[in-house]
Amino acid sequence: MSRIVIFGAGGRAGRHAVAEAVSRGHEVTAVVRDPARHPDLTGPGVVVAAGDVTLADSVAAVAAGHDAAINASARLDIPSELFYVNAAHALLEGLTRAEVGRLILIGIGTTLETAPGVPVHDAPGFPPEARNFSLGHSAELEALRSAETGVDWLVLAPPPVVLDNEAARTGRYRTGDSRVLPAGENTSVFSYADLAVALVDEIEAPKHHRSLTAVGF
Repeated sequence: MSRIVIFGAGGRAGRHAVAEAVSRGHEVTAVVRDPARHPDLTGPGVVVAAGDVTLADSVAAVAAGHDAAINASARLDIPSELFYVNAAHALLEGLTRAEVGRLILIGIGTTLETAPGVPVHDAPGFPPEARNFSLGHSAELEALRSAETGVDWLVLAPPPVVLDNEAARTGRYRTGDSRVLPAGENTSVFSYADLAVALVDEIEAPKHHRSLTAVGF
């Protein structure tokens, strides 16, 4: 059993990560900006805490005593690059101070490559607003790569489509590298439930390190 701190636990990805971790017997601290807005997160094995993923002091405080961290946080009310870069720096500093050695971050599929050095968001006609959001994730990745840190981080990026929030957990997925995964036999839309399986698997038995890694069916 591990103690896992999950930032952005109130969102779709975060909620599935909390549920998956608890179902495996882990203890979870579910971090949100305003716990009063998420009373349903509280349950067996879950403690809800207030925190700000962009502030190292806050990260260090809520992460103390944990074994690993998941970042599922997102903000749409501030520039994407500002949020994700600040979060990357705060997570690495705060987790180092809290002596948490493993960090799994949820990426976005539009940063995956369709050809060497060509991410999805650079395709002709890609919507500018969506591209700006994706560029924030790319900037986060560069901040992680350039940091001198002992934290073993990993960015898991699901396919560049809208994930299924209602589909049942299958427990099946594939991982690759920084490229969009080729189509597999399963033609269903990848689900948040199975993304959560991959997140917790990488805590229980780490296979990928300090990389952007595609995950999907």
